Amino acid sequence: MDLNATVIGQSIAMVVFVWFCMKFIWPPLLAAIEERQEKIAEGLAAAEQGAERLDQARAEAEEIVADARRQATQILDQANARANEIVADGKNEGERERERQLTAAKAEIEQETNRAREELRGQVSAIAVAGAEKILNREIDAKAHDDILGKLAAEI
Repeated sequence: MDLNATVIGQSIAMVVFVWFCMKFIWPPLLAAIEERQEKIAEGLAAAEQGAERLDQARAEAEEIVADARRQATQILDQANARANEIVADGKNEGERERERQLTAAKAEIEQETNRAREELRGQVSAIAVAGAEKILNREIDAKAHDDILGKLAAEI
C-alpha cells in the first residue's frame, strides 16, 4: 500500500472530522444522554417512592377501615345495650303499672264488698224489723212464731 496524497488527505480529513465531532457534536450529545439518564433515574426513583406511598396509603386505609369497623361494632354494642335497658325499663314500668292497677282494683273490690255488706245489713235489719213487727202484730203462738221465722229465713 502506497502512501499517497489521497490517503494522507483522507486521514487529515478524518482527524479533522473526529476533532470537530469531539469538540462540537459529542459534548451536546453526551449532555443530552446524561440528562435523559438523569430523568429516567428520577422517574424510576419517583415510581419507587410512589409505590412506597401507595403501600403506605393502603396500610393506612386498612387501618382506617379496621378502626371504623371497631367503632361500628362498639356503636352496635352500645345500641343493643341501650335497647336492652329500654326493654328492661319498659318491663319494670309495666310491672309497676300492673301492680298499681291491681292494688286499685283490689281497693275498689273491697269498697264494693263493704258497700254491698252495708246494703245487705240495712236490708237484713229492715227485714228483721218487719219480721219483729209481724211477730208483735200476731198473737204469740209458737207455731205461728216458727212459721214467721221460717218465712223470714226464706226471705234472707
